[in-house]
Order: sequence, then C-alpha cells, then structure tokens
Amino acid sequence: MANENEKNGQLQIEVKPETAHGIYSNLAVVTHSPNEFVLDFVSMLPGMPKAEVVSRIILVPEHAKRLLFALQDNVKKYEENFGPIGPRQEQQNPGTISPFNIKKGDA
Repeated sequence: MANENEKNGQLQIEVKPETAHGIYSNLAVVTHSPNEFVLDFVSMLPGMPKAEVVSRIILVPEHAKRLLFALQDNVKKYEENFGPIGPRQEQQNPGTISPFNIKKGDA
C-alpha cells in the first residue's frame, strides 16, 4: 500500500547533519560528454598554487537542463528581492586570486 506522501505526489527529502553545513566553493568547472554533464565545484585559496575539487556532481543531460531552469528561476527571484547581481570589481591586490576572472577553460 502506498504511503500518504506517495498518494499526494510529494517527496520527502532528508538532509543529514554532515551534509547540511554545505561545502564552500568559489569556482565551478562544467564539462560534458554526449551522455552526461560533470560539475566540479572547486575551492581556490589566495596565494595557493593549487585548487581543490571539493565536490563533483554528474548529471544526465535532462537533469542538467532542469538544473539550468531552476537556477534561472532562483536568480530571477533573488534579484527581485535583493537587486541585480553584477560582476564584482577586480581586486587591486595582485597577490589575491580572483577565481571568477579566469580567462582559460569552460568555467
């Protein structure tokens, strides 16, 4: 017999405490093949020669497109509440890594 949530078409999602705090990322690298999209979330620290992939998400193309639409919808709602999101001004300190000012790759 189906439980009450299945009858209502609702899905219960549980976030475990070790996941709830999240993982900080200040760079995302997106790649794809014919069968999947790969999202690598990276943490770059100022003055460090290497950046670490802190999480990798692999999606089928249909789910990647759903994620795109969900992000577009949420950015629109965010901007309606808090104003437009614009590019940050470049930092003047040349010793600081500016992760969103990368010229190479498909980030």
